[in-house]
Amino acid sequence: MRYRIIRNIKLYNPIAKKTFALLALFCAFLAFSQEQKISESFRKTADDLILKAPVIYAEIDIVLRPYRSDTILMRSFANLSAKKNYFPGQSYALNQLGTKYRNTSQYSAAIMLHKEALDAATKANNLELKVFSLNMLSVVYRRMDAIKTALDYAQEALELAETVENPSEGLKRSINVSLNGIGNIYQTLKQYTVAIETFKKSLSFEEKLNNKLGLAINNQNIGECYEELGQLNLALNYFRKSLAFNEEIDNNMGRVICNNSIAQVYIKQKKLQPALRILESTLKQSIALGDKYFTSSVYINLGWVLMELEQFEASEKNLLEGIRLAVKHNLNGSQATGYKLLSDLFAKQEDFAKSLEYYKKAKTIDEVLMNETNVRYVNDILFKYDTEKKNNQIQALARENELVRLKLRKNENTFLVSTLLLALLALILYILYRQYQLKNEKKLLTLEQSMLRSQMNPHFLFNSLNSIKLYIINNEKKNAVYYLNKFSKLVRKILEASSLKEISLSEELETIELYMNIENIRFSNEIKFKIEIEEGIDTELIKIPSLILQPFLENAIWHGLSSKEGDKSIWIEVKKENDYFTAISIYDNGIGRAAAEVIKENKVLKRKSIGIDITKERLANFSKDYENSFDFKMVDLFDDNNNPNGTKVTIHIPTI
Repeated sequence: MRYRIIRNIKLYNPIAKKTFALLALFCAFLAFSQEQKISESFRKTADDLILKAPVIYAEIDIVLRPYRSDTILMRSFANLSAKKNYFPGQSYALNQLGTKYRNTSQYSAAIMLHKEALDAATKANNLELKVFSLNMLSVVYRRMDAIKTALDYAQEALELAETVENPSEGLKRSINVSLNGIGNIYQTLKQYTVAIETFKKSLSFEEKLNNKLGLAINNQNIGECYEELGQLNLALNYFRKSLAFNEEIDNNMGRVICNNSIAQVYIKQKKLQPALRILESTLKQSIALGDKYFTSSVYINLGWVLMELEQFEASEKNLLEGIRLAVKHNLNGSQATGYKLLSDLFAKQEDFAKSLEYYKKAKTIDEVLMNETNVRYVNDILFKYDTEKKNNQIQALARENELVRLKLRKNENTFLVSTLLLALLALILYILYRQYQLKNEKKLLTLEQSMLRSQMNPHFLFNSLNSIKLYIINNEKKNAVYYLNKFSKLVRKILEASSLKEISLSEELETIELYMNIENIRFSNEIKFKIEIEEGIDTELIKIPSLILQPFLENAIWHGLSSKEGDKSIWIEVKKENDYFTAISIYDNGIGRAAAEVIKENKVLKRKSIGIDITKERLANFSKDYENSFDFKMVDLFDDNNNPNGTKVTIHIPTI
């Protein structure tokens, strides 16, 4: 302020000119002297650190923490460390530089620096710094909405960290960062329940380490998931917890993030004035910090609340500024949100042409975000999660069995001598019965997993995605989107059904229809498919083992229809046999079993189908729970001239 006053004086007087020049020279000298002192002090600190050459992140950080926000000093230390072959110090400094660039939305520079840091950590053979660098790369790519790459780096970091049997505190923190990163990716993919579980796991580890920053971050993430699930009060509770931790550690960036989220919930709760006050204050803080990622979000939320308050001109101005920042820094998610709100704004003003224009822009960006890579990763994540869940169930049963054994052994000594033989007999019977139960349960789980593997056949997945890819290559966008939606819905239904012992016939028929839609792509939609249900049958009330019909359809396609020329058809008929049974018949007009067997024998590469055998075993196991048995039979069909005319499979389902 004083400098401005001096600069505005009219310098007509030569003495005033000299005075001003002397003052300016004195200020420059003071600044130079101060910079020299800092530089000399830092150089001495850097030399001492390189001489001692610690390799643990915490030991390096405690020395360089006061300087790590200064990009010039960190660059200087990185270069000096490289010359002295002190690679842990070089990796640390490069990661701090990358973080600084990331927080100012300079993502390309941040990626380059973190990769250089990873190379330095690899040269030093320092696992802790390698994990740290991988985590930092994951965070940058997540900010850029590059989900596939972000997940790859986070998983690589976690797998590398978990190879250490007794990790250091720094490595434990890196494990928590990896968990938080994976949770964020689940959150981006809208798998909020799984994301919350991951964040809570990370939260419990951070509590053990008493890491306030980690506690703040995970509480914030959990709040965001609950907000997306519509549980606004619960979300507010977690946002306020996060804000309290950020206040405790005096974290300005954390304050901006939390206050922006709290204001966003207030808008949804129609608490518009409190939301406006928070956002106006938060915008100033965010601009001062220079993080364009959150500044864009605050502008967009400010535009939203002003729209709700019917201050349309101010609303449009803030939304456009938020979108401008999002476009400049390649923030696709913020762009889509901004355009959606602009569409709503012009709709409120009855300018429907502009509303439609911005709606189309938002829709286009959403479609870009929902690309084939993201869909594949969603399915991979869900499949891995479901498999882990089943493995955990098996392990839990094994632990339960072991606990029962230990408890029984401990109690044996308390029995009276007169009842020892009887107790021993009872124990043996119980163990045998329990083992029999466990054996059946394990067998059922094994069959379910085998069935899931046959349903999620890699060839089927690969061929289906290839078929969809052809639509994309041929620029058939509608067909590509249509079949991609069908494919993702089919995979989701298969994964959901695989965890259930039984489902309704209507759900099974819906899954089968999706399966036929996908398989039919490879036959150029030549196969005619239909489902006929006899009047009076309520398919919701009929329960069958999950995913039981698909193997028969697959068998009909690949053995009956794939080698046939001309008209191809499959149809399913559901009829009531009597008061106790319903019949599901699957017809095809293929070449028949005899001809299919001849073709199969002449093939060099024989396709082995295990689906039918698994289905037989599952039906046999499933029928043990009911008085009536499940059964099926396969019959060859012939025309009037006794020529093969297809196959009929009939499954007899008891009416429960």
